[in-house]
Amino acid sequence: MCGIVGYIGFQKASPILLAGLSKLEYRGYDSAGMATIEGANIKIVKDKGRVENLYHLDETKKLEGSIGIAHTRWATHGIPSKINSHPHADNSNSFCVVHNGIIENYLELRAFLEEKGYHFVSDTDTEVVPNLIHYYYEKDLQDDDLRVLRAVKQVCNQLIGSFSFEILSTHIPDHMIVVRKDSPLVIGKGEGENYIASDIPAILSYTKDFYLLENFEYVVLSKDHIEFYDQDLNKIQKHTTTITWDAMAADKLGFDDYMLKEIMEQPTSIRETIGSRLDTNTCNFSELDFSKDYLSSLHQIYIVACGTAMHAGLAIKNTIENLCKIHTEVDIASEFRYRNPLIDDKTLCIFISQSGETADTLAALKLCKKCHARTLAVTNVIGSSIAREADYVIYTHAGPEIAVASTKAYTSQITLMTLLAVYFAEILGTADAQELEAIKKELLNLSTKIENILKDTSSILTIAKDLFKEKDVFYLGRGVDYTTAQEASLKLKEISYIHSESYAAGELKHGTIALIEKGIHVIGIMTDPSLVKKTVSNMEEIITRGAITTVVVSETTLKQINTSLFDHILVVPDTAICLSPIITIIPLQLLSYYVSKEKGLDVDKPRNLAKSVTVE
Repeated sequence: MCGIVGYIGFQKASPILLAGLSKLEYRGYDSAGMATIEGANIKIVKDKGRVENLYHLDETKKLEGSIGIAHTRWATHGIPSKINSHPHADNSNSFCVVHNGIIENYLELRAFLEEKGYHFVSDTDTEVVPNLIHYYYEKDLQDDDLRVLRAVKQVCNQLIGSFSFEILSTHIPDHMIVVRKDSPLVIGKGEGENYIASDIPAILSYTKDFYLLENFEYVVLSKDHIEFYDQDLNKIQKHTTTITWDAMAADKLGFDDYMLKEIMEQPTSIRETIGSRLDTNTCNFSELDFSKDYLSSLHQIYIVACGTAMHAGLAIKNTIENLCKIHTEVDIASEFRYRNPLIDDKTLCIFISQSGETADTLAALKLCKKCHARTLAVTNVIGSSIAREADYVIYTHAGPEIAVASTKAYTSQITLMTLLAVYFAEILGTADAQELEAIKKELLNLSTKIENILKDTSSILTIAKDLFKEKDVFYLGRGVDYTTAQEASLKLKEISYIHSESYAAGELKHGTIALIEKGIHVIGIMTDPSLVKKTVSNMEEIITRGAITTVVVSETTLKQINTSLFDHILVVPDTAICLSPIITIIPLQLLSYYVSKEKGLDVDKPRNLAKSVTVE
């Protein structure tokens, strides 16, 4: 959940480190720090709070070194404080480390080191690492160029948990060592300089060429060379991957917030995601080796994800079942592997993750591979852990999504998964050809319809000016509209901190209606013509109890309702029912955004949340 940046080259390191940390603020953090090698010494600067604090410290201005590591911390062990902030050094100040992840056996390691005379100043799990490196370095009697690397390897072999490390040492003052296990880390290649980061956007303005590290790959960097070693410290060769994202895509480009920019980018992100996948005749997923015999043999499909990505899975479940006639389950990744799911070689498991680094989703993927199921990753990040671990991967092309609350990634995921469902149905011959052609036509029209919604948002802002005063909000829907209600409710609570719940509208009378009282705000979503009358009936029940109502309807369903019943009506363009979650979420994303702005909150970095959840 925290972020890492590193630099080794000919320039002053601290400005590059600070710029990289600033680009990682979306990940969520409570403190920040950095360390550079200054002559024969390691200098550490860190503080509780925002990265901005580091700019104003006198110690920062004194950093002149051209080799440095930096970190934004999300507290897991020890309260947010300057002492618990990274980087951490050993007792001799000859080794310095920043760490993403969690060391589960740190208490045992700490007790071992204390017995050897080491002392600790923080409450973190990370502080054991530099001290343990020092311990093994001192025990190694072979004084050669790999002595520090061997000590690092011995430490990593002892650790239980997840980690990515950047390591500085006064014993190798012109080098840096990095290694990862289950936490993301990439290396950006430059000319006479090299960059390290947990996320590509942090260093994308400096290079487009990246090395993507596998678990237990050790890297020794200098300004001119990068050497890779496997788990046994045998030298290995790696090739760079070129990232085609425009670095400007990670900037606000004149928008007040990243979230607003990313909402407005959805017509483009959907076009890019459709890309070469779809023409007017066929869907193309040529990289997937899924024959008709294989798809016909499937007993079920599991879609596994967390949060918004899980809601994208819910939005696509009915589409796969209706078009492909394959039983499909959507499961929360954090629960999935603890309930002994029924998985075998007749199961296809699909994992959705914007970052491709979600720890619970990655763990579920590994379980499915052990059970001999084929695994397919749906992600936005080329070379991410989930992309590399899965048997197959298909990418959304949403570009960098910086705001913590996902918007364009969500709609791109549903778009891509709908294309996949159509592709499967075409192979299987399980759906009417005219129906598939109609869906493909609507997919190609999605971007234009979303652009029309985004042209005038004044009515949404008007609703937000009332809604921001609420303490409780309810969302109702049936069918695919219920999946939209779930995602819309999550968006509101994520960034406005208003308590919000979503319910299947038909469940209202089974207990939930007890919560409805005069003045409470209820938002109903009604885009399926076959279910409108039922949902209106549910909405009338809450109107009679004094609720304030907003409804989201399509051009067609607008004609089926008595508009005088409702306080606010938001109309979206018609589309295929299976695509309506993409269309209907747009005004509700904006509603959450405007409510948060009315409350004066930090839209892009809501409290207690992080963009990429890399710990379980």
